[in-house]
Amino acid sequence: QVQLVESGGGLVQAGGSLRLSCAASGRTFSSYTMAWFRQGPGKEREFVSAISRTGRNIYYADSVKGRFTISRDNAKNTEYLQMNSLIVEDTAVYYCAARRGFDEAVNDLRYQYWGQGTQVTVSS
Repeated sequence: QVQLVESGGGLVQAGGSLRLSCAASGRTFSSYTMAWFRQGPGKEREFVSAISRTGRNIYYADSVKGRFTISRDNAKNTEYLQMNSLIVEDTAVYYCAARRGFDEAVNDLRYQYWGQGTQVTVSS
């Protein structure tokens, strides 16, 4: 069982930056693929980024590639999402997710554990 708690959301102007954190409970954090998803107002939940257990493999959605950076610190049981050059379209609730395995990493249905979400609002 893994419990996930996101933090770091907030209100930021377009062009600004935010760093999200996801703290995980338990001693097996390094066994899990970690990911970020988001759900904007009136939209379906969508994949943002995923990182494998060791950090060797990373995926990004095309919409955030070059602006967002995912990372993890297995010693601190924490995953991060550095978001730069934010645009209004990045406004969403951001969710941290965890699963075993890395196949179909972009598929939210493959993730067993979810955080409660943190709101990110980008103003123009």
